[in-house]
Amino acid sequence: MEGLKAIAGLISIKFHLQKLTSRSQLCSAALPENHLIRTLMDDPHNAHNKLTPHSINTLTKHQKTIVKGHLIDSNNKLFGIFPSFSSLNLELDLGSRIVDIFSDRFSFNLVNREKNDKTRFQQLNEMTLHSSSSSHTAIIVTNASVKNDIATSVLHIHICDHPLTKMVHHAAFVTSTEAELFAIRYSISQAYSKENVSKIIVVTDSIHAAKKIFNDKSHPYQIHTTAILCELQQFFTTSQENSIEFWECPSHLKWRLHQSVNKDSKSFNSQPILPSKLSWDYCKKIDSDNIINLWKMTFQALDGKGRHFLDLVDDSCVDIEPSYIKGGPWLQSFGHSNPLCACATRAITNHAPIGEYCLQFFPNKEFKCSCGNYPIEIRRHILHECTHHNEYWNPRRDSLSHFVMFLIANPRAFAFIDNIQPDTPS
Repeated sequence: MEGLKAIAGLISIKFHLQKLTSRSQLCSAALPENHLIRTLMDDPHNAHNKLTPHSINTLTKHQKTIVKGHLIDSNNKLFGIFPSFSSLNLELDLGSRIVDIFSDRFSFNLVNREKNDKTRFQQLNEMTLHSSSSSHTAIIVTNASVKNDIATSVLHIHICDHPLTKMVHHAAFVTSTEAELFAIRYSISQAYSKENVSKIIVVTDSIHAAKKIFNDKSHPYQIHTTAILCELQQFFTTSQENSIEFWECPSHLKWRLHQSVNKDSKSFNSQPILPSKLSWDYCKKIDSDNIINLWKMTFQALDGKGRHFLDLVDDSCVDIEPSYIKGGPWLQSFGHSNPLCACATRAITNHAPIGEYCLQFFPNKEFKCSCGNYPIEIRRHILHECTHHNEYWNPRRDSLSHFVMFLIANPRAFAFIDNIQPDTPS
């Protein structure tokens, strides 16, 4: 069953429950500081945290280590996370938001998926050419990358086609989205401080991060977004002509200005300084990664997947490991076709109508291979040696891609003969 669940991209229920438990312990960080639960917790960032008879603050260090409970676990986890939420900030109040007052002052120029990359490349060049003639327009190009748990944020500010400001910032134990938002936050602040700048153009490959700025719902980037909104409020109030545009620039375009920033963000190799607190989003990611790694370890170490589970490798000769991202690696290869998926699953688990299976469960039935060259029809013989299934040949049948090609070319392999249907991709 573990093998079938791995192919289907379904994590074991015990690991899923562990993941939900870890995430539930993080939920208290999203509560407002004046919430009753937050007032009971030992939170140094909580200005409303007052000593009450039921507060965790009344416990000694020894008592905290022996007392068990969800609130204690949440408190311990919250203590190692720096604040991210700011749901009661004035910038998020209805009627005071940027989207309510200055909805015509900001815009997003997104990539048109129906057009090719060359069109987007030309649009970016035309925008730069048009803006370079004006000393009132600041073009900001940002990028962020994460390496060795260190996020590097890089921004370049151009005015009149000349680099005016370059900034590099490192932060430990944050996600790339947070690093990108920090770069946008700092660059807007720098551009706003320049004289006569009335238009700001932000070019980024993480347009989803830029959209978070105007999202008034609770999310773990509010510390950055509320600071950006405050700067934009002042920028828009200064003059009715002031505006900001966000341009999406995918990294694979290798547009010259963004490529320069992208190169800078990957040229550093910093090491984290311990101890260091984690961001809420990074802690959530680490908990999820730990559960997935535990799933992979137990999948390889235990016999739950079955002793005859066919271990395959990817195109880089790395063992295929279970994952629930996008349905898992197996379904991504053959999940587009129901007959192909059924046949591949039978072959991988070795529960297929072949001689090896019949010999174990139906010894009275024929178990010899019909090719006459092997006394028992086993899976390896079908994949590598049988002359009846040789429509596609490649010695790397342990590769998932070649394994799938073999099944497509040989629809009778591992299939019930009476139920063979032509494989038509959906």
